[in-house]
Amino acid sequence: MRDAEIKNEYRSLIDNVVKDFYIPLLKQAVSYKRAVGWFSSTALVEISKGLTGLVENGGTIQLVASPRLSEEDVSAIKRGYELRHQIIEKALLRELCEPTSEFDKKRLNLLANLIADGVLDIKVALTETEQNGEYGMYHEKMGIIQDADGNKVAFSGSMNESATAMSVNYETIDVFCSWNDDENRVVSKENAFTSIWNNTEPNIETIEFPKLKEEIIERFKRTKPDYELDEKEYADDNEFGGVGKTDKNELAIPSHITLHEYQTDAIDEWENREYRGIFDMATGTGKTFTGLGGVIRLAQHLSGKLAVFIVCPYQHLVEQWVEDIVAFGIQPIIGYSASTQKDWKKRLENAVLDHKLKVRNRDFFCFVSTNATFASAYVQGQIAKIRGDALLVVDEAHNFGATHLSRTLTDKFNYRLALSATIDRHNDPEGTASLFRYFGEKCIEYPLERAIKEEKLTRYKYFPIIVTLNETELAKYGELSFEIGKCVIKGRNGKMKLSDKGKILAMARARLVAGAEDKLVKLCEYIQPYANDTHILVYCGAAKMLAENQDFTDTDDEDIRQIDAVSKMLGNKLNMKISQFTSKEDMKERERLKREFSSGEDLQVLVAIKCLDEGVNIPKIKLAFILASTTNPKEYIQRRGRVLRLAKDKEFAVIYDFITLPRPLDHVSSLTVQQMMRDLSLVKNELHRAEEFARLAMNKAHAESVIDEIKETYGIEETIDYEEVIGYE
Repeated sequence: MRDAEIKNEYRSLIDNVVKDFYIPLLKQAVSYKRAVGWFSSTALVEISKGLTGLVENGGTIQLVASPRLSEEDVSAIKRGYELRHQIIEKALLRELCEPTSEFDKKRLNLLANLIADGVLDIKVALTETEQNGEYGMYHEKMGIIQDADGNKVAFSGSMNESATAMSVNYETIDVFCSWNDDENRVVSKENAFTSIWNNTEPNIETIEFPKLKEEIIERFKRTKPDYELDEKEYADDNEFGGVGKTDKNELAIPSHITLHEYQTDAIDEWENREYRGIFDMATGTGKTFTGLGGVIRLAQHLSGKLAVFIVCPYQHLVEQWVEDIVAFGIQPIIGYSASTQKDWKKRLENAVLDHKLKVRNRDFFCFVSTNATFASAYVQGQIAKIRGDALLVVDEAHNFGATHLSRTLTDKFNYRLALSATIDRHNDPEGTASLFRYFGEKCIEYPLERAIKEEKLTRYKYFPIIVTLNETELAKYGELSFEIGKCVIKGRNGKMKLSDKGKILAMARARLVAGAEDKLVKLCEYIQPYANDTHILVYCGAAKMLAENQDFTDTDDEDIRQIDAVSKMLGNKLNMKISQFTSKEDMKERERLKREFSSGEDLQVLVAIKCLDEGVNIPKIKLAFILASTTNPKEYIQRRGRVLRLAKDKEFAVIYDFITLPRPLDHVSSLTVQQMMRDLSLVKNELHRAEEFARLAMNKAHAESVIDEIKETYGIEETIDYEEVIGYE
């Protein structure tokens, strides 16, 4: 290492710390001792940079890190020493996230292999005060690199091993070499590290967590390590450090993925239609892989000279797409407000320019974003600069029938692909027509019944559970129905519709129905036999329930959210292990909950709002209680499809659907004609969903017997035609 050019300090926004410091020194090293701040998978990715040279020298790595403890973790540790190890272990494991690029995936694979081979060892350090035994974070950042001749370089400073520290924050490290006047500083740093590693440093406890290393190996070890990673990612001609640059020769359907015949047929038909069209495929049947297969087909047809924009509604869906995009040999530019690529705007600008100038090996790029980011003035401005072939892929494309998004569907995209399980927009024929005009016709229609028959989705049993409004709810329902009846007007096409005031009243009535108190009573009754089971979803509406002894008011602060009432009942009354799954949980927390739910050890029930409508993939769900009322086919078809995803040991799914009626069936015979007509609006809307769910159920006869009883009571003889029902939602 004496021959290397080593500066006294490195500043992250001035120096390329990896390329100028880590790689050249570790290439000569046989030992690397590193203490970092927070432990995380991103820290692992960053610490891997430069290690390939050390590994080829037969070297070893020792890593000390600190867990990121939340306030809840610290409080739990204070309550009982015996829980401490388990709490810290969970804190460490929740920091392990899936890689967002192909390079990250390969780097985590490298580290997992090094742990498995005994080359890399990891320990966890915490500070402990003598006065009260409280635990805190060990946050010293330092490292010691040693070569075969005994030369040592020590460094310390403010830089964490994370992508943010390396490229975004202004961080500094100071460097000391053993062969000059800094020898004492090097000895001091190494002695401190050795004491910490051996758990002999005062007020610092160092702990081994075998399960952490096992989890890293299990989650990230995939293939033999690639020892050319540093050379590939930090080559001089790689402006983006490997992320954002795509070699067209890497574009391919990965070897571990084999498209089904129906997926290949869809891509063939899309090609025959000059690469424009719609993939109308049931949730869970592989729309993403089919869409990416289409991207590869078109890119190959154009010799890689293509700009690809992939758009989906939510941030977590972007991350799900990124994982699959990377598997297809594409390094995407990831654009949304919380993107891990903080410089994504600059990357997009450069990519658009390279594509426009036809720069060799850079005239292909892929940009993936949320709907909101795609519709932003900045992204639309970049799209306007494109001067070449461009493809737009829209996931959950029915959203783009809305006026504010339809404006973004420009002629800049000469190739177009829409993906959706429900392309027809509910009560919006013009919005639906605009989607077909822009994207073209359906290249495939793969409905749920075919997916179940061909075992792409699991079979299911369906139990419609009748719930009714209580006296207070029914009185308010009657008032709202009466007012809604005054708001029916004739539309431009001559059909009857609701005025704006009527729509507001209808929404209030829908919220009232969604939060019916009887749903909680019936849930307690029907979930009780499953109190010791796992993989259960209780799907709530974004509704409130009337507080006890309270009159109904739209602004009553004492009303209880349905999801909170359900959580309290399941956790306190039935002693089930539950967790809420809502928009409050960030992506990292959601991933942790999904892992715990899948294992079934620490979490029996997810009590959720919206997750089935947002594309969250939780295949392990075996039993679903759907309290959320909806008359929108898009929503209930998607909800059912996500419950039916295939999973190991999942023979079939069971769905309990809470059918809300205005009153008990034995009270209907005494109704006046006017009361009966008001009831029918709600009854027919609920029956429309129930009939669709029952149609494909394993226990169809049982489900239909409940439906037939309702229809007979209300004198409904025909199958419900949804188009005749207005005013409910």
